Amino acid sequence: MQKSTQKPNFIPKIYCNLFGHDYEVSKKVTYYVKEYTCRHCQKQLTTNSNGHLIELTPKFKEINAILERIHEKRNVRSREKMVVSSIY
Repeated sequence: MQKSTQKPNFIPKIYCNLFGHDYEVSKKVTYYVKEYTCRHCQKQLTTNSNGHLIELTPKFKEINAILERIHEKRNVRSREKMVVSSIY
């Protein structure tokens, strides 16, 4: 007989119902927008435009992906400007 190493699905939900979620940052989209995941039940949240936590839906996943791409491009351009301006 094999022992199962996975927890039953209802135990994390009961834990979160009793003690609350234990969120950790799973992805930093920008300096101020982050995605969070609960360690126990794997519930995902993100920050909205007002800074409040909301559930991570496919719509917000797409928004965060676009926002991350724009943020990264802006950072690259900013770093290039700093290098060029320091040369002169």
